[in-house]
Amino acid sequence: MTTPSNENPTAVQPGPPKHGLSKTIWVGLAVIVIVLLVVIAYGVMSRAAAERALEKQTTAAAVPTVDVVHPSPSKLSDAIALPGNTQAYTDTPIYARTSGYLKKWYFDIGARVKKGQLMAEIETPELDQQLQVAEADLKSSEANLNLANTTSERYQNLLKSNSVSKQETDQAMSDAAAKQAAVEASNANVRRLKQLQSFENVYAPFDGIVTARRIDIGSLIAAGQNTTPQELFHLAAIGQIRVYVSVPEVYSTSIVDGGEATLTLDEYPGQKFEGKITRNSNAIDPGTRTLNVEVDVANPKGLLLPGAYVFVHFKVPDHVETLSLPSNTLLFRSQGLQVGVVRDGKAVLVPVTISRDMGAIVEIGTGVTASDNVIVDPSDSLATGQSVHISDTSKSGDAQ
Repeated sequence: MTTPSNENPTAVQPGPPKHGLSKTIWVGLAVIVIVLLVVIAYGVMSRAAAERALEKQTTAAAVPTVDVVHPSPSKLSDAIALPGNTQAYTDTPIYARTSGYLKKWYFDIGARVKKGQLMAEIETPELDQQLQVAEADLKSSEANLNLANTTSERYQNLLKSNSVSKQETDQAMSDAAAKQAAVEASNANVRRLKQLQSFENVYAPFDGIVTARRIDIGSLIAAGQNTTPQELFHLAAIGQIRVYVSVPEVYSTSIVDGGEATLTLDEYPGQKFEGKITRNSNAIDPGTRTLNVEVDVANPKGLLLPGAYVFVHFKVPDHVETLSLPSNTLLFRSQGLQVGVVRDGKAVLVPVTISRDMGAIVEIGTGVTASDNVIVDPSDSLATGQSVHISDTSKSGDAQ
């Protein structure tokens, strides 16, 4: 027998209380809000960290990385080679002294001439006529002088017998003296014109080589104070050659007059020309800090030509020490020659002087020490106080 249940199977079961559901919702919302705040805070912090990292990277990138070298001490060799240009021992243009037309020339460029050789002839028709007139005037003056002398002698003889007055005699003697002066003036004019006429022939003033001929047959030649001088020839004596060399100040005390020097030329490989230090300027050029030295070289065969580029080798005492740097460390500024030196992470522009330029390497006279970090290939914008970073390559090189 089944016991009937008091419970209604179709009856609705009672749910949880309403206040419990509300509490669950609020907890969920709080969790969501907290998660959102955490996400937002994380995003803000991540962005700030990224901005700080970017700022740090930007600042680091703004500091240029440079390679540096230390000036290396070096001992100057007992010989130096300096560039120079050869010059003819005597070099002069030859001008006409009289006006006219060129009749003939006898030497062209490259010709060797001896002192006194006839180089050209000038026709001077106007001068010839002037000379003829002057000679005629001289003859007239001489004739007048002869007459005046005869008259003076006669008056002096007549004065002895009181046949003429003293006044007339003095006048005759004065007239003779005036005529004598006129003769001397005419004679001087004739000598002057003859001297000018002698310049019709142009002679070589010294032994040399004709390096230029600037006239030709029939050329009009004007000479005189009111005309522009016209060069006929250019003559150079190359039996002995001069070479002027700018010697750096550091070697100036080693250059002594009478000392020996040797010349070398690219066109004569392996051949040396012996020379002698003739003189020097005895003053340092403040612009270049060099001493101007003249070296004379005998050139009997004419192998050395004026204007040639040569190297002059001097022997100097082997006792001077200096510092050397690569030439790509130099900065050419309006303030003068400078190098960039790294000190306490900052660039400092230091003025320097060069005692010797060897192309890729220069010897520094003043400005740096052996412990300085000198910047290689400095930028044109490098300025004192600018922050720089020494490259790891340079540091590892120093460690080695």
